[in-house]
Order: sequence, then structure tokens, then C-alpha cells
Amino acid sequence: MENTTSARPSLGAIKRKSVGAAQTEWIKTGMLLPDKSMPLLVQPAIDGIDLKEWAKANRPFIEENLLKYGAVLFRGFAIKAISEFEEIIGVMSDSGAIEYTFRASPRSRVEGHVYTSTDYPADQPIFPHNEHSYSPVFPLRIFFYSVIPAEEGGETPIGDCRRIFKRIPAEIVERFKQKRVMYVRNYADGFGLPWRAVFQTEDRAEVEAYCLERGIATEWISDEHLRTRQSGPAVVKHPRTGESCWFNHATFFHITTLPPVLRDGMLAQFKEENLPTQTYYGDGSPIEHDILEVLRDCYRQEMVDFPWQKGDFLAVDNMLAVHARNPYKGARKTVVGMAEPTTWKDVQIEGVA
Repeated sequence: MENTTSARPSLGAIKRKSVGAAQTEWIKTGMLLPDKSMPLLVQPAIDGIDLKEWAKANRPFIEENLLKYGAVLFRGFAIKAISEFEEIIGVMSDSGAIEYTFRASPRSRVEGHVYTSTDYPADQPIFPHNEHSYSPVFPLRIFFYSVIPAEEGGETPIGDCRRIFKRIPAEIVERFKQKRVMYVRNYADGFGLPWRAVFQTEDRAEVEAYCLERGIATEWISDEHLRTRQSGPAVVKHPRTGESCWFNHATFFHITTLPPVLRDGMLAQFKEENLPTQTYYGDGSPIEHDILEVLRDCYRQEMVDFPWQKGDFLAVDNMLAVHARNPYKGARKTVVGMAEPTTWKDVQIEGVA
């Protein structure tokens, strides 16, 4: 691993909370895996570095490397509490940790605006995706903190969206640019997430107002069953780098991306229009299965796995990197915070507006 420490300052017995000067000499950096393009690994070069105070003084360094690598792993900084994790998000982002709204996966609030990672059964993998890329409002940044690593498995693979984008055949990219993506979701007790959990309200009128403001069509099948439809882009430009990003949930939300046992069980139980999530081209026509398989392979080819260590803090640019989850055994606790809400108005959409 490349070590960027030069002449380290003689700090003596510096107390943990007092390290605040903008000193990159106090950390060492290098690629976590020499043959992979992400994540950048940042570790303390001396004892007693407080990550929150160091990050506060070195925000430009963090921003530069997040935009360069897509993900930065901070390891060995002795983060002692979930509240401290949320405070670090506050100094690494413009917004601080934000509320998890318009939910698509089951999460539990831990404290403040910190949530569990997706509450799926431990034996199920979670396919690579950009958080909320289906939503008209999405976090530009997402942060992970490993409280308890799994006994076996449980990695959070990440992948470079720029490299994924380059793998996708040009004719497929162009088709999605022109046709966009339609997301159909059903919310009801017994399948999918209940609409009250997704929208964090008991008031149907609030749900309708939220959706109307964001261009989401609503259809009440019953008092407990809501169906929504919305169209979104497939390719957008990053608001800070100007790079084209494959940024959508077309693959993740499609029924064929589920593990076969789950997929077959869902199709046996529900008509397609009642599936919790399903995707189409923006005109409502089906996405061809061979194209979906090409897309899935493009994601898989770029994923980077690494085992969590207790106390790891992973910062991810949500438009430049996808994340996933491997199955695991034993106790595992990884918490998540999101930051910097971004809308389609903040990015340049490629293709038909």
C-alpha cells in the first residue's frame, strides 16, 4: 500500500479530541486492493487522530478523493458510538444525515438519522444499486459504519459506475436514454412495504401531495393498497464532475433480478401488475430479458468485495458508486446514513427530457 506520510510532526501526547489542523501528514493513504480502482483506504499514521475533527479540517481532501475514487474507506479511527458516526457525516457533507423517505427497502431507525442497512434475511444477497436512483430526490452521499462485522460473509461490495457505464453496449445505453425507465410499485400489507412505512405518514392526502409534486402517478386499489407509476432517466451527468453516470433502478427493481427461489415464489403469488416493484421502458413496454442479463453482468464484473473490520467507516458518492450486500452468518450490524439530497433538477439528464 502506498504510504503518503512524510515527515510526521512531533505531536507528543495529543488528546484524541484536539486533532483539528488540516494535516494530511497525520494519515496514510493507498488503495485497499492494489488491483482494484476503489476504495481509497485512509488510516491514521499516528495514534489519537479523531476522525470528526480531522475531517472537519480536511473536507477538500475528502471531497477530492470521493470524486476521484467514488468511495473512501476510513479504517482504524476508533469511532466509539453511532452518535459519533452521525456527527462525522455532519462534517463530511453539506446537509448532515437526512431522513430516509420514499422508502424502497425495509430499514429500522437506530437513532437520529442513522438506520440499519437493509433488513433482508441474512441468507439473501442484495444486488448492486445506487441508493434511491429511482427517486426524484436521492442522496448524493451515503455512509456506512461497521458496528459488528459478520462472522462469515456480509461484505458490502461496491462498484465504479463510470466503469459499469463503459461496459454497457452503446445501443443499450442509447435505447434507455431515449425511452427512459418506468417504475411501478405496489405498497400494501402482506407484500412490498406498506404505504404508511414508505411515506412515513398516516394521511393519504399527504401521500398524494408528495407524489403529485414529484410527478408520481397514484392509484388506490384499496384503502391499504397503493400503486404508483413514475418515469425517470437512465443516464445523468454528475453535478460536480460532469461525468456520465448509469444511474437508475431498471435492473435492481426488475423481478428477474431476484434470486430464482424468490422470483419464482413472487410470480406464483402475484400478477405482474401487483408485484412490489417492476420496471419497464418509460413508454410502458417490457425490458427485454437478454438486455437485463447484459446489464446484470456489467454490474457484477465491476464489484469489489472486502471484509468489514469493526469500526470501519465507508464514505460513498452515490452517483459514482453502487453498493450491494453479500449473504452472511452470525451477528452483523452495519448502519447507514445518507446526506446531500439531490433532485433531477440538479443534474443534467441525457436523452429525452
